[in-house]
Amino acid sequence: MTIHAINSRNQIPGRIVEILLGPVVSEVDVETDAGIVTSIVTTRSIKNLNLQVGHEVLAVFKATEVLLAKT
Repeated sequence: MTIHAINSRNQIPGRIVEILLGPVVSEVDVETDAGIVTSIVTTRSIKNLNLQVGHEVLAVFKATEVLLAKT
């Protein structure tokens, strides 16, 4: 699965491991090689896309800021 219109550096393939449904927005946890990524998605979109635990997806990052902390 590849989305050609998005820079490949912003994509991380993964698998949905948990979906916490809310009345309007929901949390989707995606297991990637980099760890778990959590996405906030409208519940309507989850139902329209028929997203389910176990589905292979791409975590696509869109950001205008990236914060760094020294460890």
